[in-house]
Amino acid sequence: MMKPLVGITCCRKQFSVYGMPNHAASDTYVRAADEVVKAVPVLIPANGGAADVQMLIERLDGIILTGSRSNVQPELYGGPPHAEGTPEDEARDAVTLPLIRAALAGGLPLLAICRGLQEFNVALGGSLHQRLQDLPDRFDHATPLQPLARLRTAKAHAVRVVPGSFLHRLAGTSEIAVNSLHNQGINVLAPGLTIEGTAPDGTIEAVRAAAAPGFAFGVQWHPEYDFETDALSRRIFATFGEAVRARRAGGGARYAAAAD
Repeated sequence: MMKPLVGITCCRKQFSVYGMPNHAASDTYVRAADEVVKAVPVLIPANGGAADVQMLIERLDGIILTGSRSNVQPELYGGPPHAEGTPEDEARDAVTLPLIRAALAGGLPLLAICRGLQEFNVALGGSLHQRLQDLPDRFDHATPLQPLARLRTAKAHAVRVVPGSFLHRLAGTSEIAVNSLHNQGINVLAPGLTIEGTAPDGTIEAVRAAAAPGFAFGVQWHPEYDFETDALSRRIFATFGEAVRARRAGGGARYAAAAD
């Protein structure tokens, strides 16, 4: 059987001395799709209104919503303007939010990571905290940027896993350790999403669209950074891969039922 196609969302970023705009996704997502999901990775450009969302849904077998330094535009969830200098990506938002809604409606497997989790929530009607570190009851979830990847992406805090949840079945334990590289976080949880795990300060770290006809799961941390060494990170991608192959074989609905 032919390998499934998994879309990986890109951001618009400026590269080179000339600041040329590019569509980019980190190599870690591509490698996870290659090595664990066992799919052909297809980069989805952040081309705004030019994106043919319906064609993407018809051709792809799954979608990975990637992390990014940019933040979801606050007007999309009724929030106040971002602080000056906060990176945004209007073109990406214009692709990912309708893509999420179409994927859920069509039963296309969806794995949302970091910014992807926030897009997942906003696309379904939820809202975001813009800077968790400014809230009196939250700690700083943003690991300082530094050149050493093993320090930048190291485990940063615990996540309390909801008993009996999908994440609980994946992890096999009530508490896990995760990396943490984000400022924004879920404020109001979107209708249709259920909480799968929380940080010690109450920040929502994992969600699932339990009523969706296909795999629809999101995490606030970055399992693509350590899927080679961390069993849970690898299991997240492997389980997503099972759903993708079931979709490819025409058994997406059966997989969703089995996951519950």
